[in-house]
Amino acid sequence: MICRACLHASRAGLRSEASQRLASLQQPSRALSSLASTRSAAPAAYSTSALLQQRALQTPARLASRTYSTAASEQPASAVPEKPEDLDEGEAQVWDILIREFAPTNLVVRDISGGCGSMYGVDICSEKFRGLNMLKQQRLVNAALGELVKQWHGVQIKTSVP
Repeated sequence: MICRACLHASRAGLRSEASQRLASLQQPSRALSSLASTRSAAPAAYSTSALLQQRALQTPARLASRTYSTAASEQPASAVPEKPEDLDEGEAQVWDILIREFAPTNLVVRDISGGCGSMYGVDICSEKFRGLNMLKQQRLVNAALGELVKQWHGVQIKTSVP
């Protein structure tokens, strides 16, 4: 729900935008004037696709191509993450099992119980999850951790596909 002041402001913005568009439509553009002057000579040459192509030529280059924040070659998809040095004994055990079973591209294991080792958080990204729904992905992780999970109070699992 929008408050009355915001509603009035958005309507005023829309009105000013519409009036600017109307003003630009009232001034004949070069494309339309050239179209009108040559239309009698070759009426079949100006179809909708021809107008769209002409419009595409007028699109600025910054809008015509998409830019990405990182290059695709910077992060290879098959790279196995390095084991962090700050893992405690329980986290390291979980890390080793998940690396061996899933060959993940991204893995984060944290003891979220406050240090007693009764609850772990796992964030894993692996190609082995492709085509599986979230429940099946998490069941795979639970099965890989097997008996370890039974000793814990709980586990928080976040899975994803690269």
